[in-house]
Amino acid sequence: MSEDPEEQAKRAAGRYAVETFVRTGHCIGLGTGSTAYYAIERAGELVAGGADIRAVGTSLETERLCREFGVPLARFGGAPIDVAIDGADEIAPDWSLVKGGGGALFREKAIALAAKSFVVVATARKLVPTLGAFPLPVEVVPFSSSFVAREIEALGAAVTVRERDGAPYVTDNGNTLLDCRFGTIEDPKRLDEILSRFHGVVTTGLFIGLTSRVIVAEVGGSVVELSR
Repeated sequence: MSEDPEEQAKRAAGRYAVETFVRTGHCIGLGTGSTAYYAIERAGELVAGGADIRAVGTSLETERLCREFGVPLARFGGAPIDVAIDGADEIAPDWSLVKGGGGALFREKAIALAAKSFVVVATARKLVPTLGAFPLPVEVVPFSSSFVAREIEALGAAVTVRERDGAPYVTDNGNTLLDCRFGTIEDPKRLDEILSRFHGVVTTGLFIGLTSRVIVAEVGGSVVELSR
C-alpha cells in the first residue's frame, strides 16, 4: 500500500530541513510532532554516517525518539543551539505561528527562543491567511487554570481544558493546557501580550518574530523555502 500523500509531504519537509541546515558539530533543537519526527529520523541517519550532532529535545517523546534513532542528547542551556527544527499548527504570511497542538508548548518556545536559527517545517495545509482557525494553546500552572480560563473567556474566547483519557492533560513540566478558540486573531502580538499578563500563564502558543525559515512540502513531496 502506498504511503498517504500528506505523510509523504511531512517526510519531505522534515528531512529537507536537516539536510539543508544541519552540519557536523552542530547542537540542534528537535521538535515534537508528526513532521518533526522525520527530522529526528534524518538526524539519526547523519549520526550513523559519522556526523557529530547533538540534540536538545522539545519533549520527553522527542528525547525518546532521539535515543531510538541514535541521536546523542544535550542538556538545554549546556551549549548554544545552532538551529532548531520544529513543526507548526498554523503559519501566517508574516511567519507568526500557532504551536502547541502536540502538547510540548513550553519547551518548544524555550528552544525556539534560544536557537540561533528557527526553521519551521510543515505541509501546505498549515499555511493560513490569518491565525485563529486552530485553537490557541495556553500553558498554565494547574492552581491557576480556572482563574486564567475565566479571564480568557472574558476576552471572548471559548476555552476548554485539554484532556487525555478523560483526565486533564499534563505537560512535561506538570502544567495544564487550555485550548482557546478566539476565531480570527487579527493582532497576534497584542493578544500574546494580554494573555501573558494573567497570573498563572506560563506561555502561549503564539510564536511571534521567532521564525527564521519556513520549509513547506506539497502533497507529492516537492519542497519549497518560503519568502517572508
